Amino acid sequence: MDSRSETGTAPASSPSNGGAKARRRRLSSDDDHVRYFLPRPGSTPDKPELGREMPSEGEALIEAFRNGQPYYALTVLKAATEVNGGSPRIVRQAVART
Repeated sequence: MDSRSETGTAPASSPSNGGAKARRRRLSSDDDHVRYFLPRPGSTPDKPELGREMPSEGEALIEAFRNGQPYYALTVLKAATEVNGGSPRIVRQAVART
């Protein structure tokens, strides 16, 4: 019996591709909370400084590759309280871009 799908490609967990698991994509709602930046000139990994903000991760990735530099993914979080079963606890909540 052939383990290939109707399209003729092997399933993600087949031995032909090393048994690698398919990568999960982030939910699109997470993208609303992540901002992408290139480093400011003179910035170092030990002392990162945010430079130009990029509109998407794809554009940040391409520009970082072109310039041989890293890029930063920034998530803004706030502390909030949550009551679960009568006992309060502090949790983190992502802040959406405005």
